Amino acid sequence: METTVQISKELLEKLARMKMHEKESYENVIWDLIEDRMEFSEETKKNIALSEKEIKEGKTISIEKVKRKLRV
Repeated sequence: METTVQISKELLEKLARMKMHEKESYENVIWDLIEDRMEFSEETKKNIALSEKEIKEGKTISIEKVKRKLRV
């Protein structure tokens, strides 16, 4: 059974940019995204969650600070 899904124009534009070729369906783009998400290992998922927490808590530094520190 097929169905219709409503999405914003912004999301539609992003999905369109993700197509590998012009005739690729949006369903294939979405399946690729789902498969990518499912392939994350448990360790990767934990690391992502930890990184998100550190960003929210302000425990990160900007690339500019890193460059200054390394004198790049």
